[in-house]
This record gives sequence, C-alpha cells and structure tokens, in this order.
Amino acid sequence: MGRQQHIARSVVRTIITRTNGGARRSRNPLAFLLALFSALLSLYDLHLQKIRPADFANLRRKHWEVTDDAYTDSFQPGEGAGGRDALKSIGDMGFSGSTFYSTADQKYLVKSVPRYSEYSFFRDDLLTPYVEYMATHPRTLLVRICDFLGASGASLGRLLGIAPSHHIVMENIMYGRDVAKKRGDADWEDWDLKPTSYFYPERDIADGALTSEATKNQLADEFHGKIILSRAQADDFFSNLEADTKLLAEHNAVDYSLFLVRIKVPQPEAAADSGSSQAASEIVPTEGPSVPPSPPSWRTGVASPDGKHIFRAAILDFFWAKHKIQPRFMTLLITLYNVLISKKGPMSITTTPDEYRERFLKMCRGIVEAREE
Repeated sequence: MGRQQHIARSVVRTIITRTNGGARRSRNPLAFLLALFSALLSLYDLHLQKIRPADFANLRRKHWEVTDDAYTDSFQPGEGAGGRDALKSIGDMGFSGSTFYSTADQKYLVKSVPRYSEYSFFRDDLLTPYVEYMATHPRTLLVRICDFLGASGASLGRLLGIAPSHHIVMENIMYGRDVAKKRGDADWEDWDLKPTSYFYPERDIADGALTSEATKNQLADEFHGKIILSRAQADDFFSNLEADTKLLAEHNAVDYSLFLVRIKVPQPEAAADSGSSQAASEIVPTEGPSVPPSPPSWRTGVASPDGKHIFRAAILDFFWAKHKIQPRFMTLLITLYNVLISKKGPMSITTTPDEYRERFLKMCRGIVEAREE
C-alpha cells in the first residue's frame, strides 16, 4: 500500500470511528501495546485524533444540517470501489507539500496541513474565532471546515517528516462537477485567485527563467473575464467579503485566496440538440454542508442575471499568519532582498494583513460587473 493510501486510511478510520465526541474505543492491554508498537514503526499510517470535535460537530449538526450518519456515509467506499477507495487522491503536492483527497460522493475534500506554522496558527489562534464566526454568519464565504485532525503520539513517519501530521476536512465547492461531466450537461471552470501584483520570486526573478513551468503554474491563477451579477447580488458578495476578510486581518492572516467556479448553464437550444434537460436548479446542491442558507448562496451557486452562468466562490487557505516563526523568517529574507539586491516589494506571504486585505478586496471588485435590474 502506497503513501497516499496509508494517509487516506488513517483519515477515514478517524472520521468513521470517532464521530461522537472523539471518544476512543476501548481495547485490551495487549491490543493496545501492539497498536502502539505498530504506530511507532509506521511511516505513513499515523494515529490521528479529532481536535475540538464537539465544536465541529456542533457546526455540522446545528448550523449546516449534516447528521452524523450522513457525514460518515460520505467516507464510505463508493460503488464499485471494492472496499478500497473511500478517499480518492486528487491534485498535486503544491508548494506546501499538501496531499488532497476527495470523498467518493464528492461532498468533502481532505487537505493535509504539514507546516507547523500553519496548523499551529489555526489550532491556537484562529480556531475559536472561526467556530464562533461560522456559527453566526451563515452566508460567509469562508470555506466550511467540518473537522480538524492531528496526529497523537510519536511515529517514525512523523519524526522523519514524510507523513503530514494534520488534516482538515472541508466542503467541496466543486461538488456536482463529476456528475455533470458524465452527463455532458455543464461546462465547469475554476480559478484560485490571489492578487498578482505582489513579488513572486518564481515569476519575477530573471523573468522566471530560473524556475520550471510546472512550478510557475502553481502560482495564483488570473481571471480575465467578469462575474456578471445583479446589483443586489454584487452588494451581497462584497458585504460578505468585507466581513470575512476583516476577521482574517484581525488575526494576522495573509495569502488566502478566492476560489471561483463558473458553471455554464445549457441554454434551451443547446439542451434540445444534446438531448439534455438539465436546468440551473439541477446544478446547485440542496443538502448540507452546502446549505443552509437555502439556495441561492455562493456555496450552492448564484445565477447571473442573463441565466447563462452559475457562480460559486469561497475563501480558502487562511492558515498563513504574520506572527508565526516561518512567516517572520520569510519576511526578513524578502526585506534583505529588497535592500541588498533589487527592490521588488513584499510577497503575498510577507505583507501586512491590512495591506493584503486591501489588495484582495480590490482584486475581487475588479472581476465583478454589476448590472442594474
């Protein structure tokens, strides 16, 4: 069994066996000692536990209308998986070394958070305000995190740094794409957007000649179109963005991104030619964790006034905080580079939270076209 399969198995085992309050199953002393010995020698199969399980269970049950049974069902193997593929590996490792998985039903994503500066910031600084904010702001664009898992105890893989020790389980903003793709009913596009005016060494040193195209492709996307919205939709969008980024700035977060999805809605003529009868109402999810609130929302999909597109959006990757050790070290390096070599300005990970928020909101406003009704 490979590295990613071992990691996936650890996550699934934790979700399925410890949904109710995180309590461990009892075991006899011999079984406990054998399990402990196995864990110590394991490279990838870590013993995980839920962090603040009651808080996340409360969000799921009371605010996102996700029952425990429905949640754990998503982590069961899909049809035809032969009992193996409860989680499917997706994407690449990225700059952070993260692993990504999707549940078989596509409702949830699992992302590893291997950097100490990131998972310690979320655990120690942002988790309490995040939980309180998500409970009182149902229309927030902050991605819904449904569980936070961390390794407990020592293991060989953890000590060597080859197995990520922390993972988040979050809603999948792309939920429904695979079904639509199989039916040929809708064309989905997505962008991971950050302000591109910052200094990116991979792109800006020697015009990117020192870095591979694969590395540069992992930088933030650029969206060259427009999100067509009514005035009321635009006001709702910006109101949520203002509140969400204010929370992040107050807790020193930078480098977060806007994940944007544009779904092309089949028009009547095209639908008739292809034999499709899909309507916009069939694209948006109607169950948790995407709701409540009831559609339309930015996590279920907001239809453009002309009915040609449905847009989804979420704020992701808000784990980089200016006051942690690694960000402070990076800030020092970029400051020295600007003084001694070439003045390029700050990176998105070394700027101030308020300055990043300002540029982020400016970027978001620049891609929206509001039409009067």
